[in-house]
Amino acid sequence: MSENVQMPKKRMRGPGGGHGPGAIGVPGEKPKDFKGTMGKLLSYLGKYKIGVAFVILFAIGSTVFNIVGPKILGNATTEIYTGIMGKISGGEGINFENIAQILIMLISIYVIAAFFGVLQGLIMTNIAQKISYRMRKQISEKINVLPMNYFDTKLTGEVLSIITNDIDTLSMNLNQSATQIISSIATIIGILIMMFSINWIMTLVALLVLPISMVFISIIVKKSQKYFRDQQDYLGHVNGQVEETFGGINIVQAFNNQEETVKKFDKDNNTLFKSGCMSQFLSGLMMPVMQFVGNLAYVAIAVLGGYLVINGSIAVGDIQSFIQYVRSFTQPISQVAQVSNMLQSMAASAERVFNFLDEAEEDQTAVKHAMIIDGKKERKAVPQDIIGSVEFKDVHFGYNPDKIIINDFSAQVKQGQKIAIVGPTGAGKTTMVKLLMRFYDINSGEILIDNYNIKDFDRQELREVFGMVLQDTWLFSGTIMENIRYGKLDATDDEVIAAAKAAHVDNFVRTLPDGYNMVLNEEASNISQGQKQLLTIARTILADPKILILDEATSSVDTRTEVRIQKAMDNLMRGRTSFVIAHRLSTIKNADLILVMKDGDIIEQGTHDALIASGGFYCNLYNSQFENVS
Repeated sequence: MSENVQMPKKRMRGPGGGHGPGAIGVPGEKPKDFKGTMGKLLSYLGKYKIGVAFVILFAIGSTVFNIVGPKILGNATTEIYTGIMGKISGGEGINFENIAQILIMLISIYVIAAFFGVLQGLIMTNIAQKISYRMRKQISEKINVLPMNYFDTKLTGEVLSIITNDIDTLSMNLNQSATQIISSIATIIGILIMMFSINWIMTLVALLVLPISMVFISIIVKKSQKYFRDQQDYLGHVNGQVEETFGGINIVQAFNNQEETVKKFDKDNNTLFKSGCMSQFLSGLMMPVMQFVGNLAYVAIAVLGGYLVINGSIAVGDIQSFIQYVRSFTQPISQVAQVSNMLQSMAASAERVFNFLDEAEEDQTAVKHAMIIDGKKERKAVPQDIIGSVEFKDVHFGYNPDKIIINDFSAQVKQGQKIAIVGPTGAGKTTMVKLLMRFYDINSGEILIDNYNIKDFDRQELREVFGMVLQDTWLFSGTIMENIRYGKLDATDDEVIAAAKAAHVDNFVRTLPDGYNMVLNEEASNISQGQKQLLTIARTILADPKILILDEATSSVDTRTEVRIQKAMDNLMRGRTSFVIAHRLSTIKNADLILVMKDGDIIEQGTHDALIASGGFYCNLYNSQFENVS
């Protein structure tokens, strides 16, 4: 495709472009507006409030039953201790029937707790996946209504990362954090109640370890965040470099830059290695530190508990229950610290998703003029009414409003004419056809089709009028039949084959393995460039548009293939208004009208012979091509 006039360059994804693969759950990644984003997310969850209510109910239920378990187990221990002491003093000994009843009750409680845990997990997973599905669907729909200038100023990897990494991060963290935070809070409250019910003095001793634990945790988290950020940053660099190298491996090898590429990769990979080691090391310190502090608490409680048992203040089983509660108490505290990181990461991902969904959309529908026919208000025009005349009236346009690049463009095109647009690179040739299809809206002036302003059509309806064959062919992974049918999705196989014959593509397709059912690979590299171009022409013939746009469709093929493509395009253009963007001026000598563009303006227009006779800019441009060839 020829270049646009001073069009803002679309930044392609380079090393570290976008968020990069693996950006899921970045510790320390913070949103710009945590409160506002979480408010939006909670509002988004409103559709699933019944399911969320059940998740909360089952999470609390599971936690409560798990918390009661150690107390009941302590009763069994007390029963055994009492029986042994009774046996020693000449009593009846251990009452195994009571112990059996206690154990049956304990097993029942743990089964119920597990059942509730499974239920809340299933419901929350279902909610998280539904949210992912809904968001991906909304993003997919959003992409189709965003203005083209959005994609001109955004990283390709950034948009892809929102659909993949950010939604995956949101779904995964929502699934984990929602249940964890409910369970952790319920566990902390429940354990405190049970601990105080056993003995308030031992509870206060156990709580003394909390400030020590929180100090250690905060230090570790603060230190590790820097390394986690570096790890994610260089992970993006490494993945981006691998992606670039893999995509351009033939260029790397052609210039013998393999060694330099490996050196660059090793440098980034080494930095990633160091950051990864430090981040994982510091993250791994959290559990040993918590265990060490917890062990100090166990020692204090064991000593104090033994003293209280001797004094008769508590039962032996209560010491066992209390130690289990202390062991369980530190776990939800560390989980809350982890959940806070997950919430930050989830909010950051949600913020990017919501920002994307909040982007300004271009109007897809138009306020249609109407006319009175037989006393009824009718639509002024629909695509089926169009015959194909086009007029540009005083068109002004700039990608930036303060920098106009198309100045006072005016031209008239009759139905069925072949219009060639020529000029040096950057003259504005492709820009004009993008304006014609309303990929961009003009700043002032009018573009008319059959005397109807293109703004009076819905964008989708307007684009039904056009067919495009571009220099850069676009085919998707699928069969040849499916790629041609893309021009008209409800076309029959016979219609597809007829279009292929008109595009001079049928013969070569039948020589391929599986013929029309042959699957093109991701880059369509299993057929030649000329064959790709013929397939795109067949696709356009099948669409049967009223107006054609051909953007230097033969620039990258050999002479023999060019002849075949030219014949196919002649069939395509027959009876249709055609705009041909051309670099090879020899291919458009038979055009009905040639528009010569320079710096966004039409400086000459006329037939080939008339323009050559005038000896102007076109004449010099035409002669210079043959001078270059000679």
